[in-house]
Amino acid sequence: MKLLESEVTHMDTSYKIIKDIAETSDGIITTKQVEDSGLSRTVLKPYVDDGLLVKESQGIYSLSDTIADKYKLIQIRSEKAIFSYGTALYLLGMSDRVPHNIDVTVPQGYNVSRIKKDYPSIRFHYVKKELWELGITSIQSPMGATVRVYDKERCICDLIRDKKDMDMQLYTQALKEYFKAGSSMRKILKYGKKFGVEEKLRTYIEVLS
Repeated sequence: MKLLESEVTHMDTSYKIIKDIAETSDGIITTKQVEDSGLSRTVLKPYVDDGLLVKESQGIYSLSDTIADKYKLIQIRSEKAIFSYGTALYLLGMSDRVPHNIDVTVPQGYNVSRIKKDYPSIRFHYVKKELWELGITSIQSPMGATVRVYDKERCICDLIRDKKDMDMQLYTQALKEYFKAGSSMRKILKYGKKFGVEEKLRTYIEVLS
């Protein structure tokens, strides 16, 4: 059925609003953002049908002529998912190994069943809420999106605490990188006390600093 001129104009205006949203949110559009802009979420389906938008998951879309940032997509799905372990080390520039499996940490009891279904390659780590909050910072992903990761000190404490489950090459590289680059002793010892690895940290500080 041929669209009336008024309908085409409306769609053009709506699409411009959607593109503006994408430009200010790392190329990703959510139904909430669309509704907050004054549009109905029903406006999205015709653009998906026409190949202008890609439906990434429930309520999340991207422009079809761009590649959506996978790190940003994961965190839009779950604001509690903080990149950690090898993934955080990569994003922080402490590892040159591109992660095949994405490591994220969430609070104990947090329901991840829906995101697990969409992203089977994610490894979830669970900690108490007070430890989950420790060391969260923001950084740019390789594609330029702002994402949340644990800082260097938190990553080192996680590695030491879970050493038996870590890849030793990644473990050794991260510790050498951290202490070689100049470390915040006060911060890392403060974290170490909370994680119960303070004495092990002091040994590494003596050997590697």
